[in-house]
Amino acid sequence: MPEEKRKAELKISGMHCASCALNLERALKGRDDVYGARVNFATGTATVEYDPAKATLADLEQTVAGAGYEVMHNEATVRIGGMVCASCAQVIEASLTDLEGVYEARINLATETVQIIYNPELVTTSEFRAAVEDAGYQYLGLAEEVSEDAEALAREEDLRDKFRRFTVGFVVSIPLFFYMIFGMPGAAALPVSVNVVMLIITAPVFYYVSAPIFRAAAAALRNRALTMDVMYAMGIGVAYGASILGTFGLVLTPAFNFYDTAVMLAAFLTLGRYLEARAKGRTSDAIKNLIGLRPRTATVIRDDREIEVAIEEVVVDDILLIRPGEKVPVDGVVVGGESAVDESMITGEPIPVGKREGDGVVGGTLNVNGVLRIRAEKIGKDMVLSQIIRLVRDAQGSKPPVERIADVAVSYFIPTVLLIATAAFLAWYLALGATLLFSLTVLISVLVVACPCALGLATPTAVTVGIGRGAEFGVLIRNGEALEISEKLTAVVFDKTGTLTRGKPDVTDIVAFGMPEDRLLAIAAAVEKNSEHPLGAAVVRRAEAAGVTAPASERFRAFGGRGVSGAVEGEEVLVGNRSFLDEHRIPIPPEAEESMAAFQDTGKTAVFVAVSGGFAGIVAVADTLKPTAKTAVADLKRKGLSVTMITGDNPRTANAIAREVGIENVHAGVLPGDKAREVRSLQERGEVVAFVGDGINDAPALAQADVGIAIGSGTDVALESADIVLIRDDLTDAVAAIELSRKVMGRIKQNLFWAFAYNSALIPLAAGVLYPFFGITFRPELAALAMALSSVTVVSLSLLLKTYIPPAKRGILSEVDAHGS
Repeated sequence: MPEEKRKAELKISGMHCASCALNLERALKGRDDVYGARVNFATGTATVEYDPAKATLADLEQTVAGAGYEVMHNEATVRIGGMVCASCAQVIEASLTDLEGVYEARINLATETVQIIYNPELVTTSEFRAAVEDAGYQYLGLAEEVSEDAEALAREEDLRDKFRRFTVGFVVSIPLFFYMIFGMPGAAALPVSVNVVMLIITAPVFYYVSAPIFRAAAAALRNRALTMDVMYAMGIGVAYGASILGTFGLVLTPAFNFYDTAVMLAAFLTLGRYLEARAKGRTSDAIKNLIGLRPRTATVIRDDREIEVAIEEVVVDDILLIRPGEKVPVDGVVVGGESAVDESMITGEPIPVGKREGDGVVGGTLNVNGVLRIRAEKIGKDMVLSQIIRLVRDAQGSKPPVERIADVAVSYFIPTVLLIATAAFLAWYLALGATLLFSLTVLISVLVVACPCALGLATPTAVTVGIGRGAEFGVLIRNGEALEISEKLTAVVFDKTGTLTRGKPDVTDIVAFGMPEDRLLAIAAAVEKNSEHPLGAAVVRRAEAAGVTAPASERFRAFGGRGVSGAVEGEEVLVGNRSFLDEHRIPIPPEAEESMAAFQDTGKTAVFVAVSGGFAGIVAVADTLKPTAKTAVADLKRKGLSVTMITGDNPRTANAIAREVGIENVHAGVLPGDKAREVRSLQERGEVVAFVGDGINDAPALAQADVGIAIGSGTDVALESADIVLIRDDLTDAVAAIELSRKVMGRIKQNLFWAFAYNSALIPLAAGVLYPFFGITFRPELAALAMALSSVTVVSLSLLLKTYIPPAKRGILSEVDAHGS
């Protein structure tokens, strides 16, 4: 194939027939920079020959999208070692995106990972390794393949290495520093100059302490990139190089003795990275805690024998034995035994849930008091816990739009600082007549005090800690953009059925005429237990809950949309609506008419019961509110948010529910597909809208909203239409998600302020702007310490989010924490 041609194979989704393939092929061939294209409908692939000088994979993907289809990508999260600042992240991102087949690479400096979107037909993970290592950094493997222990060991070894280096640096440089200030008796009697002695003492130490900085700087320059390592290498290199030149009288005089300064600078820089690495290690504690929930072994029953195997060896349909105090290894269903299972680590609920045959269990939860046998249904990456870990990890790697401020600042930062350092040196030495020694000190101070690290860490550390904190109490925020938009919300729209209400009817009232209420309930349940109607199921559930025994029934008949009938203990029983009793000429007493009207005014459905031709009573049934619905709505209103309810129910029932929950804005009789239109209408009026739904029939509205909040069930966590997933069926979690978003965004802005403030204040100080007026200058050693403190300050502020409890969860979350969740 000629050099100007390149072949790419793209995985395509959205093709439904052979004509789809022809349409896509025609669209690709229509490009001037495409030599040939073959689309295979059977395999769902498109093979394209194109000119890489004129087109990129992204261009081809746009053509595919324009034709109405989508290119399928693979995603990989890779752990990287050796990153120290935002400019490091830019170098790695550039190295990876230069690979043919890589669409996007997003670095999370806080978690030291890179999320890569790529075409596996064109690039492999081995090429990721080569690109990362060529850029001068460590490729530590795919995140899902790096075990918790291996990651911890690697981090500990890195911290030990940094600790050894800065310790050696300070042990040598501090005595030399005091010597330079106070002198040392007998130094004049040495057979060689003091500078030569200091060179001999510091040379091996300087090499040992600063070697990682110079190696990283050399790798960056090889990749034509300016990073902080380049600046630091320049700073300490100038200091040590000037000292050598002064020692031997080459160009400079013996007065240029920066040996102690150079070693101390390298030690301070290493100390800063040590403190930063320790702090960053704590930002991803939420992921570590989630991973720690996974048991490493499971007891499998095979051939009537109990065998302990590694969790990786469990297969679907295996029968597992779980003893009291053991964790549930995988997602499954109980096939034997009874027990209470503590699900607080997954759902946040502090009270253990009873489990018996037929009930589902979630991997990572704790079996409390009985022996269970379960059949494995989901293993490995398909488990709920694995989905949660993946959602949290992906979200922590995402960037909210506010991070663009830092990204832009970082891209200009190093060239600007180099310009300031050079200008300050020339101004002092040439224009202001300062000594070369003073001018070089200013140059070195500017190079080592400036640091974009704080800017680069301001957003990802807060996002990482905040999203992790949310996961701890059952709020899964899927991306950083959702955080930023949630802070700006002006309106919250609730679905009714299954969101504000329980989603299934319950008996609320029983009014009997001429017999006890228990007798009325028993007769109605006796007939309704043969029915499949939700209202009938509610009557049967109420009888069971009340301990009322329903007698046997005969001759059951169902009358569609009206009611049911049957014989109970020799008496004919009718159960149904008003028209059903009218058909059978059953008179309804005035008192019953009044009760019926009262029930309808409060959104309840009246179920009439007649026995042997006489009216016997009313059973009122309603879809009841969730316990936290009123509290959640009241909290949102207190925050200045307008609250709206959308439902397909009739206006009378909808308004009754709305009054009870405290919502004034109601849209009733709205079909599921039209909910998105109602959300769009609010947006067109300038509202920033969150839609809260159950994620089943609310997908269009969830997608249309600025922020979609889906209520999960404790197991349904991968709701693709939602930006935020609430694991628990608790509406106060929706309030908590908004409160958490506001807190995280506030912390990001605070971090950015301090990051800009540090550099804005210290760079001019290091450049000597106060020296002519107050005689104040900035020693290079103090400049290096200030640089380290800027990053540590930003990370520490983010870590404070680890203790944040949204007001909506205070009390509830404290109880969970007390249980060790």
